[in-house]
Amino acid sequence: MTARIERPLSPHMQVYRWTLTMALSIVHRATGIALYVGTLLLAWWLIAAASGPAAYSHVQAFTGSIIGRLIVFGYTWALMHHMLSGIRHFIWDLGYGFKANEREALTWGALIGGIVLTVLIWIIAIAIGGGR
Repeated sequence: MTARIERPLSPHMQVYRWTLTMALSIVHRATGIALYVGTLLLAWWLIAAASGPAAYSHVQAFTGSIIGRLIVFGYTWALMHHMLSGIRHFIWDLGYGFKANEREALTWGALIGGIVLTVLIWIIAIAIGGGR
């Protein structure tokens, strides 16, 4: 009879040491899912705008509420973060940015850039009258 060969188990989340790159890769996937939900909100807004003042006022009442603004703010961040992480992945697809310091710089750039762009967009929107 032959002896059974013990093979290593496939590594999982508890085996790996967590890194920022790993965490943001998971966040990139989560923001992709969040963008689907946010796009439904955007479609609701566009359909209401085309349907007339009564329908539009319902959407505006929701998006003007605290919870509505938080959802729209989160959608804005998800969009900015997903875009910058997509650029990061595109750079990797081109074969660049794989050294440890480059990988970290791209990851921090996507994280900080998403936050900065979101805040900047909201500052501009409020400044031109979108915060009424």
